Amino acid sequence: MRRAHPGRTDGARPMSLPGFRSILFVPGDRPDRYESALSAGADAVCIDLEDAVADARKTQAREAALGLLERWGEGDSQRRASLVVRMNDLGRDEGWEDVEAIADGPRPDGLMIPMVDGVPEVSVTLEKVRGALPVLPLIETAGGLQNARKIGAVIGVAGLVFGGFDLALELGAEPGWEPLLYARSRVVHASAVNGIPAYDMPSRDYREMTGLRDEARRGRGLGFAGKTAIHPAQIPVIHEVFTPSREEVERARATVEADRGARGGAVGVGGRMVDRPVVEAARRVLERAGEVGRVEGEPDGAGG
Repeated sequence: MRRAHPGRTDGARPMSLPGFRSILFVPGDRPDRYESALSAGADAVCIDLEDAVADARKTQAREAALGLLERWGEGDSQRRASLVVRMNDLGRDEGWEDVEAIADGPRPDGLMIPMVDGVPEVSVTLEKVRGALPVLPLIETAGGLQNARKIGAVIGVAGLVFGGFDLALELGAEPGWEPLLYARSRVVHASAVNGIPAYDMPSRDYREMTGLRDEARRGRGLGFAGKTAIHPAQIPVIHEVFTPSREEVERARATVEADRGARGGAVGVGGRMVDRPVVEAARRVLERAGEVGRVEGEPDGAGG
């Protein structure tokens, strides 16, 4: 059994969203790209009303996004991915207009909140949508990084997204792996404490897959559950990295089955002593692969 998450002092569960390997951004003012984004194979598509949209086109982008949400809600769009909207930050009039339009109209599966410095921005947003919409705060400011654990503890937060480019700008740092390693680690830690996933920043060079694969592998090794993307070409590489390989699944399955057979006692698998952290890591691999029920002895399709 997993231990309780100390970040959530009232014992409540985080508002649910499926675990994402990939979140693909698409500019909100380019509805001509919506269909290709939804067909790219990403786990989630994020209609971006913020950084990808010029100030003069904010209203146009919001109206286009609401049109997609209307069709989405009516079932005209095939559910090929979860649909998320990145609103403008609440330091701008557009941010308030975004959240009010979403609260009063058709809703996405989740709402991404940029430039979050602390709990108040999250709480106000959740109040506006009446707590009925999971939110994904972007940790991309020095204040947000400082308060990441508290932000992640707010009920309604379904994950934390690392926004390395804006953070690097504020810190005066390069947006490379080494300069942002500390910040990435803090976001992963804040997410883990609160029992929610963390998603890594995108790679801007969408034509260079070797660097993307290396960065994704490092991110997964650090504890990120997935990675954001800015181009459909990045999705296959991200999924390759964040999907457990056949060898990983087989090793994890053998570990869990051996532990079950030992009834909690010490057991060796492949010359390696298995203890609780090893078993829990194996279970996590099987969860990502969708195999937990079968390994635990539940029949296929078992319900709650």
